[in-house]
Amino acid sequence: MSEQPFRSGFVAVIGRPNVGKSTLVNRFVGAKVAIVSDKPQTTRHRIHAVLTRDDAQIVFVDTPGLHKPRHRLGEYMTQQARAAIPDVDVVLFVVDGADGPTGRDRWIAERLAEAGAPVLLVVNKVDLVATADGAPEDAPDHLAARFGDARGAAAVAKFEGLAAFASVHAVSAATGEGLEALLEDVVARLPEGPKYFPDDWATDRPEEFLIAEFIREQVLHNTEQEVPHSVAVVVDELRPRPGRDLVDVRATIYVERESQKGIIIGPGGSMLKRIGQAARMEIEGLLGSQVHLELWVKAKPGWRDRAGSLQELGFR
Repeated sequence: MSEQPFRSGFVAVIGRPNVGKSTLVNRFVGAKVAIVSDKPQTTRHRIHAVLTRDDAQIVFVDTPGLHKPRHRLGEYMTQQARAAIPDVDVVLFVVDGADGPTGRDRWIAERLAEAGAPVLLVVNKVDLVATADGAPEDAPDHLAARFGDARGAAAVAKFEGLAAFASVHAVSAATGEGLEALLEDVVARLPEGPKYFPDDWATDRPEEFLIAEFIREQVLHNTEQEVPHSVAVVVDELRPRPGRDLVDVRATIYVERESQKGIIIGPGGSMLKRIGQAARMEIEGLLGSQVHLELWVKAKPGWRDRAGSLQELGFR
Protein backbone atom coordinates (compact mmCIF):
# COMPACT_ATOMS: atom_id res chain seq x y z
CA MET A 1 0.00 0.00 0.00
CA SER A 2 1.50 3.31 -1.09
CA GLU A 3 2.13 6.00 1.48
CA GLN A 4 -0.17 9.01 1.37
CA PRO A 5 1.63 11.95 -0.29
CA PHE A 6 2.47 15.01 1.79
CA ARG A 7 0.78 18.15 0.51
CA SER A 8 1.73 21.76 1.11
CA GLY A 9 0.84 25.15 -0.22
CA PHE A 10 -0.40 28.68 0.27
CA VAL A 11 -4.05 29.64 0.73
CA ALA A 12 -5.11 33.29 0.36
CA VAL A 13 -8.00 34.41 2.55
CA ILE A 14 -9.75 37.24 0.70
CA GLY A 15 -12.87 39.30 1.35
CA ARG A 16 -14.20 42.71 2.26
CA PRO A 17 -13.60 44.10 5.76
CA ASN A 18 -15.32 42.52 8.77
CA VAL A 19 -16.43 39.23 7.25
CA GLY A 20 -14.40 37.13 9.73
CA LYS A 21 -11.22 36.35 7.80
CA SER A 22 -8.88 36.67 10.77
CA THR A 23 -11.22 34.74 13.08
CA LEU A 24 -11.26 31.95 10.50
CA VAL A 25 -7.47 31.87 10.23
CA ASN A 26 -6.99 31.87 14.02
CA ARG A 27 -9.48 29.02 14.33
CA PHE A 28 -7.67 26.93 11.73
CA VAL A 29 -4.20 27.26 13.25
CA GLY A 30 -5.39 27.09 16.87
CA ALA A 31 -3.51 30.23 17.89
CA LYS A 32 -4.04 33.96 17.89
CA VAL A 33 -1.86 35.14 15.02
CA ALA A 34 -4.21 37.89 13.80
CA ILE A 35 -6.11 40.37 15.95
CA VAL A 36 -9.88 40.70 15.64
CA SER A 37 -12.37 43.44 16.40
CA ASP A 38 -15.73 44.73 15.18
CA LYS A 39 -13.98 47.72 13.58
CA PRO A 40 -13.55 47.64 9.79
CA GLN A 41 -10.00 47.28 8.43
CA THR A 42 -8.61 45.76 11.62
CA THR A 43 -6.08 43.71 9.62
CA ARG A 44 -3.47 45.96 7.99
CA HIS A 45 -0.71 43.54 6.99
CA ARG A 46 -0.48 40.29 5.09
CA ILE A 47 0.05 37.57 7.70
CA HIS A 48 1.17 33.98 7.14
CA ALA A 49 -0.52 31.54 9.53
CA VAL A 50 0.76 27.96 9.48
CA LEU A 51 -1.16 24.74 10.14
CA THR A 52 0.99 21.60 10.08
CA ARG A 53 -0.60 18.13 10.07
CA ASP A 54 0.80 14.65 9.50
CA ASP A 55 -0.31 14.79 5.87
CA ALA A 56 -0.04 18.47 5.00
CA GLN A 57 1.20 21.95 5.79
CA ILE A 58 -1.24 24.73 4.94
CA VAL A 59 0.02 28.32 4.94
CA PHE A 60 -2.97 30.63 5.22
CA VAL A 61 -2.35 34.16 3.97
CA ASP A 62 -4.60 36.45 5.99
CA THR A 63 -5.12 39.75 4.18
CA PRO A 64 -6.59 43.20 4.83
CA GLY A 65 -10.18 43.61 3.68
CA LEU A 66 -10.42 44.86 0.11
CA HIS A 67 -11.88 48.36 0.13
CA LYS A 68 -11.66 51.69 -1.67
CA PRO A 69 -8.55 53.43 -0.26
CA ARG A 70 -8.92 56.93 1.17
CA HIS A 71 -5.26 57.46 2.09
CA ARG A 72 -1.82 55.92 1.53
CA LEU A 73 -2.31 53.44 4.37
CA GLY A 74 -5.45 52.21 2.60
CA GLU A 75 -3.50 51.88 -0.63
CA TYR A 76 -0.87 49.80 1.19
CA MET A 77 -3.55 47.54 2.68
CA THR A 78 -5.28 47.00 -0.66
CA GLN A 79 -1.93 46.24 -2.30
CA GLN A 80 -1.18 43.69 0.42
CA ALA A 81 -4.47 41.90 -0.25
CA ARG A 82 -4.11 41.90 -4.03
CA ALA A 83 -0.49 40.75 -3.90
CA ALA A 84 -1.55 37.62 -2.01
CA ILE A 85 -3.61 36.26 -4.91
CA PRO A 86 -1.28 35.52 -7.88
CA ASP A 87 1.10 32.99 -6.27
CA VAL A 88 -1.20 30.92 -4.05
CA ASP A 89 -2.56 27.43 -4.59
CA VAL A 90 -6.10 28.06 -3.31
CA VAL A 91 -8.18 31.19 -2.69
CA LEU A 92 -10.82 31.35 0.04
CA PHE A 93 -13.33 34.09 -0.77
CA VAL A 94 -14.97 34.83 2.58
CA VAL A 95 -18.39 36.54 2.71
CA ASP A 96 -20.80 37.38 5.52
CA GLY A 97 -23.71 34.95 5.35
CA ALA A 98 -25.73 36.97 7.85
CA ASP A 99 -25.42 40.11 5.76
CA GLY A 100 -25.92 39.15 2.14
CA PRO A 101 -23.95 40.13 -0.97
CA THR A 102 -22.84 43.75 -1.23
CA GLY A 103 -21.46 45.72 -4.13
CA ARG A 104 -17.99 45.17 -2.69
CA ASP A 105 -18.56 41.38 -2.63
CA ARG A 106 -19.55 41.49 -6.30
CA TRP A 107 -16.50 43.62 -7.16
CA ILE A 108 -14.17 41.15 -5.42
CA ALA A 109 -15.85 38.17 -7.10
CA GLU A 110 -15.21 39.75 -10.50
CA ARG A 111 -11.53 40.25 -9.68
CA LEU A 112 -11.14 36.71 -8.39
CA ALA A 113 -12.49 35.33 -11.65
CA GLU A 114 -9.03 36.09 -13.04
CA ALA A 115 -7.20 34.18 -10.28
CA GLY A 116 -5.10 31.29 -11.47
CA ALA A 117 -5.98 29.17 -8.43
CA PRO A 118 -9.32 27.55 -7.56
CA VAL A 119 -11.60 29.93 -5.66
CA LEU A 120 -13.67 28.46 -2.83
CA LEU A 121 -16.63 30.50 -1.63
CA VAL A 122 -16.74 30.50 2.19
CA VAL A 123 -20.08 31.76 3.50
CA ASN A 124 -19.22 32.66 7.08
CA LYS A 125 -21.37 33.52 10.13
CA VAL A 126 -24.07 30.95 9.41
CA ASP A 127 -24.64 30.78 13.16
CA LEU A 128 -26.15 34.27 12.88
CA VAL A 129 -28.39 33.62 9.88
CA ALA A 130 -31.49 32.65 11.87
CA THR A 131 -31.60 35.95 13.74
CA ALA A 132 -30.24 38.17 10.99
CA ASP A 133 -32.21 36.76 8.09
CA GLY A 134 -35.48 35.85 9.71
CA ALA A 135 -36.59 32.75 7.80
CA PRO A 136 -33.80 30.29 6.92
CA GLU A 137 -36.40 27.64 6.11
CA ASP A 138 -37.15 29.57 2.90
CA ALA A 139 -33.91 28.35 1.30
CA PRO A 140 -34.27 26.48 -2.02
CA ASP A 141 -34.78 22.72 -1.66
CA HIS A 142 -31.64 21.79 -3.64
CA LEU A 143 -29.48 23.82 -1.27
CA ALA A 144 -31.22 22.54 1.85
CA ALA A 145 -30.55 18.98 0.68
CA ARG A 146 -26.94 19.76 -0.23
CA PHE A 147 -25.99 21.41 3.04
CA GLY A 148 -28.33 19.47 5.31
CA ASP A 149 -28.92 22.60 7.33
CA ALA A 150 -31.47 25.31 6.63
CA ARG A 151 -29.30 28.10 7.96
CA GLY A 152 -26.32 27.21 5.79
CA ALA A 153 -28.55 26.74 2.76
CA ALA A 154 -30.22 30.10 3.29
CA ALA A 155 -26.87 31.84 3.62
CA VAL A 156 -25.45 30.21 0.49
CA ALA A 157 -28.59 30.95 -1.55
CA LYS A 158 -27.87 34.68 -1.38
CA PHE A 159 -24.39 34.28 -2.88
CA GLU A 160 -24.98 31.54 -5.48
CA GLY A 161 -25.00 33.87 -8.44
CA LEU A 162 -21.84 35.85 -7.67
CA ALA A 163 -19.55 33.64 -9.78
CA ALA A 164 -18.70 30.05 -10.70
CA PHE A 165 -16.76 28.79 -7.69
CA ALA A 166 -14.72 25.59 -7.39
CA SER A 167 -16.80 24.74 -4.31
CA VAL A 168 -19.02 26.41 -1.72
CA HIS A 169 -18.93 26.02 2.06
CA ALA A 170 -21.25 27.34 4.76
CA VAL A 171 -19.27 27.83 7.97
CA SER A 172 -19.05 29.62 11.27
CA ALA A 173 -15.54 30.68 12.26
CA ALA A 174 -16.93 31.54 15.70
CA THR A 175 -18.37 28.08 16.49
CA GLY A 176 -16.29 25.88 14.16
CA GLU A 177 -19.31 24.70 12.18
CA GLY A 178 -18.37 23.47 8.70
CA LEU A 179 -14.65 24.09 9.10
CA GLU A 180 -13.54 20.45 9.01
CA ALA A 181 -15.12 19.89 5.59
CA LEU A 182 -13.64 23.16 4.33
CA LEU A 183 -10.17 22.24 5.54
CA GLU A 184 -10.28 18.81 3.90
CA ASP A 185 -11.38 20.42 0.63
CA VAL A 186 -8.42 22.82 0.84
CA VAL A 187 -5.89 20.05 1.56
CA ALA A 188 -7.16 17.95 -1.34
CA ARG A 189 -6.46 20.84 -3.71
CA LEU A 190 -2.88 21.47 -2.55
CA PRO A 191 0.03 20.08 -4.57
CA GLU A 192 2.46 17.54 -3.23
CA GLY A 193 5.40 19.34 -1.71
CA PRO A 194 7.70 19.94 1.27
CA LYS A 195 7.14 21.82 4.49
CA TYR A 196 7.83 25.54 4.22
CA PHE A 197 8.02 26.19 7.98
CA PRO A 198 9.01 24.24 11.12
CA ASP A 199 6.30 22.10 12.71
CA ASP A 200 5.91 24.32 15.78
CA TRP A 201 5.45 27.59 13.89
CA ALA A 202 2.00 29.20 13.90
CA THR A 203 3.17 32.31 12.01
CA ASP A 204 6.27 33.77 10.41
CA ARG A 205 5.71 37.12 12.12
CA PRO A 206 8.15 38.02 14.94
CA GLU A 207 7.10 38.54 18.56
CA GLU A 208 7.47 42.31 18.27
CA PHE A 209 4.88 42.40 15.50
CA LEU A 210 2.37 40.32 17.47
CA ILE A 211 2.89 42.39 20.63
CA ALA A 212 2.27 45.63 18.72
CA GLU A 213 -0.89 44.13 17.25
CA PHE A 214 -2.15 42.98 20.66
CA ILE A 215 -1.76 46.53 21.96
CA ARG A 216 -3.53 47.98 18.91
CA GLU A 217 -6.33 45.46 19.35
CA GLN A 218 -7.06 46.86 22.80
CA VAL A 219 -7.14 50.38 21.38
CA LEU A 220 -9.70 49.15 18.84
CA HIS A 221 -11.80 47.58 21.60
CA ASN A 222 -11.74 50.63 23.85
CA THR A 223 -12.06 53.63 21.51
CA GLU A 224 -14.61 54.78 18.94
CA GLN A 225 -15.09 56.80 15.75
CA GLU A 226 -11.89 57.86 13.99
CA VAL A 227 -9.45 57.16 16.83
CA PRO A 228 -8.96 53.40 16.20
CA HIS A 229 -8.14 53.99 12.53
CA SER A 230 -5.61 56.69 13.40
CA VAL A 231 -3.51 54.45 15.66
CA ALA A 232 -0.26 52.62 14.96
CA VAL A 233 1.90 50.82 17.51
CA VAL A 234 5.66 50.28 17.54
CA VAL A 235 7.51 48.08 20.05
CA ASP A 236 10.59 50.03 21.09
CA GLU A 237 12.07 47.46 23.47
CA LEU A 238 11.60 43.77 24.25
CA ARG A 239 14.08 42.68 26.90
CA PRO A 240 14.03 39.68 29.29
CA ARG A 241 15.33 40.51 32.77
CA PRO A 242 18.32 38.28 33.62
CA GLY A 243 17.56 35.66 36.25
CA ARG A 244 13.84 36.49 36.42
CA ASP A 245 10.65 35.25 34.79
CA LEU A 246 9.93 38.76 33.58
CA VAL A 247 10.10 40.55 30.22
CA ASP A 248 10.21 44.32 29.89
CA VAL A 249 8.18 45.65 26.96
CA ARG A 250 8.18 49.31 25.99
CA ALA A 251 5.91 50.43 23.16
CA THR A 252 4.67 53.67 21.62
CA ILE A 253 1.10 54.25 20.47
CA TYR A 254 1.07 56.78 17.63
CA VAL A 255 -1.97 58.90 16.76
CA GLU A 256 -2.51 61.56 14.12
CA ARG A 257 -3.66 64.48 16.28
CA GLU A 258 -2.82 65.89 19.70
CA SER A 259 -6.50 65.69 20.66
CA GLN A 260 -6.41 61.92 20.11
CA LYS A 261 -3.61 61.58 22.65
CA GLY A 262 -5.98 62.72 25.37
CA ILE A 263 -8.56 60.13 24.36
CA ILE A 264 -6.01 57.30 24.42
CA ILE A 265 -4.58 58.41 27.77
CA GLY A 266 -7.97 59.16 29.38
CA PRO A 267 -8.69 61.05 32.62
CA GLY A 268 -5.80 60.49 34.98
CA GLY A 269 -4.36 57.90 32.59
CA SER A 270 -7.38 55.60 33.06
CA MET A 271 -7.83 54.63 29.40
CA LEU A 272 -4.14 53.92 28.84
CA LYS A 273 -4.12 51.79 32.00
CA ARG A 274 -7.13 49.80 30.75
CA ILE A 275 -5.49 49.25 27.35
CA GLY A 276 -2.21 48.23 28.97
CA GLN A 277 -3.75 45.77 31.42
CA ALA A 278 -5.70 43.93 28.73
CA ALA A 279 -2.77 43.91 26.30
CA ARG A 280 -0.37 42.66 28.98
CA MET A 281 -2.50 39.54 29.53
CA GLU A 282 -2.34 38.72 25.80
CA ILE A 283 1.42 39.38 25.68
CA GLU A 284 2.06 37.15 28.71
CA GLY A 285 0.18 34.35 26.96
CA LEU A 286 2.37 34.81 23.89
CA LEU A 287 5.71 34.99 25.73
CA GLY A 288 4.90 32.48 28.48
CA SER A 289 6.28 34.78 31.18
CA GLN A 290 5.32 37.78 33.26
CA VAL A 291 5.48 41.11 31.46
CA HIS A 292 6.18 44.65 32.59
CA LEU A 293 4.50 46.78 29.93
CA GLU A 294 5.28 50.47 29.53
CA LEU A 295 3.18 52.45 27.05
CA TRP A 296 3.77 55.91 25.62
CA VAL A 297 1.46 57.94 23.39
CA LYS A 298 2.80 60.30 20.72
CA ALA A 299 1.27 62.31 17.89
CA LYS A 300 2.64 61.88 14.37
CA PRO A 301 0.49 64.27 12.31
CA GLY A 302 -1.06 62.81 9.17
CA TRP A 303 1.00 59.61 9.31
CA ARG A 304 -1.56 57.58 7.31
CA ASP A 305 -0.93 59.76 4.25
CA ARG A 306 2.83 60.27 4.52
CA ALA A 307 5.12 57.79 2.80
CA GLY A 308 8.01 58.42 5.18
CA SER A 309 5.86 57.96 8.28
CA LEU A 310 4.38 54.74 6.93
CA GLN A 311 7.88 53.37 6.38
CA GLU A 312 8.90 54.32 9.93
CA LEU A 313 5.83 52.58 11.35
CA GLY A 314 6.50 49.31 9.55
CA PHE A 315 4.28 49.60 6.47
CA ARG A 316 6.83 48.54 3.88
